[in-house]
Amino acid sequence: MNQDLNIINLFIHASWVVQIVVLLLLGVSIVSWAAIFRKIFALKKVNALNDEFERDFWSGKSLNELFSSATQNAKLAGPMERIFASGMREYQKLRERRITDSSLLMDGARRAMRASFQREMDAVESNLTLLASAGSVSPYVGLFGTVWGIMHAFTGLAALQQVTLAKVAPGIAEALVATAIGLFAAIPAVLAYNRFARDIDRVSIKLETFIEEFSNILHRNVAAQSTSGH
Repeated sequence: MNQDLNIINLFIHASWVVQIVVLLLLGVSIVSWAAIFRKIFALKKVNALNDEFERDFWSGKSLNELFSSATQNAKLAGPMERIFASGMREYQKLRERRITDSSLLMDGARRAMRASFQREMDAVESNLTLLASAGSVSPYVGLFGTVWGIMHAFTGLAALQQVTLAKVAPGIAEALVATAIGLFAAIPAVLAYNRFARDIDRVSIKLETFIEEFSNILHRNVAAQSTSGH
């Protein structure tokens, strides 16, 4: 067994099915890493924008001032600011229609914020499905390549009268490259998915807490205006 069993030589001498499987898994790995880095930067940006708006929100600025700023910077705003803008926009529309019933005002604002919340979470969760699929499917694709490679290796040995370990080992090693690459593609994807899922849960909890807090503020404003109106 003088053949050098490094991974490149194993790949070159593997069957064409194993080579296709390995190339496919390498492509999946590259796409997964690209998605991981995009998600890292996207979540950092989301958290920074949410924190910045939350500081402004609790700094004592008026709701109208915050709403004006949010509408002017809609494209650059973070999820929390867009949710706030959706709630305020619906609240002001209902007030313009001279709706004074507090339950109608609050229900309208809450529905608008919930719809905006769902849109924001859909955007934040983008690429998670890709990582989940890469993490769950890649090992099986690699295993398929390995099984095929071993079948191919034993088929080639069938015609030999004397089979030794030196003749069996290279074929099996070539087949096992597919499983190794499958694990190489899957492990980072699974780890990243678990980390991002936890971070996204934190973002979701923070946004839901803000919706409740902002709803309470709106409710107090509605109650105060109703009292002053009477």
